[in-house]
Amino acid sequence: MVQKSSSPAKTRPRGRPRQYDPERALADAAKVFWKKGYAGTSLDDLAAATGMNRPSLYAAFGDKRDLYLQTLRRYREQSRAMTLRLLDDNPTLRVFLKRFYDAALDIYLAGDADTSGCYSISTAPAQATTDPAVRAFLAESVGSTDAFLSTLMRKARDRGEIAANAEPSALAQVATATLHTIAVRSRAGVSRKQLQALAAGAIEVICGSAA
Repeated sequence: MVQKSSSPAKTRPRGRPRQYDPERALADAAKVFWKKGYAGTSLDDLAAATGMNRPSLYAAFGDKRDLYLQTLRRYREQSRAMTLRLLDDNPTLRVFLKRFYDAALDIYLAGDADTSGCYSISTAPAQATTDPAVRAFLAESVGSTDAFLSTLMRKARDRGEIAANAEPSALAQVATATLHTIAVRSRAGVSRKQLQALAAGAIEVICGSAA
């Protein structure tokens, strides 16, 4: 008679362990959307980029639209975190805006010509015309950028860095519009030198000479 072992039997873990890094998968998916646009990106493209098959993509992120929205949110969170770091040493408005546009250009001009520009501005506007969720994301992103910059403009006015009669909300919209036109022009192949000159001109309009 075979004696049973007294050691406890090893049980196999239930379910299949994740074989992917969600952050890496979102980054890889974003690269495809950035290059081909939402409409031009297929599930096969996303599967090839992330190394995940279709069932795994659906299980992890939902459908193509869900995945795209998650990449947009990830990009926005990273952009916001980067912007806040530019304020660590409490710079003047002029110094902050110079850093702000330079940091944006580092992103917009990174990689090859097919992936330059701002991720959300390069991909979301076309999709926003037919997708309410994308439209809401785009509207919130623009609005929150305006609000953030308006707060900085107000503080700058209180510190005498811009004219005492300056309107913070109007200047904030100018600053946001400059960011967006830089994004579009970088996508069109305009040189960094030209884009920096454009940004410098906008900074001069915004800051000017404090009165």
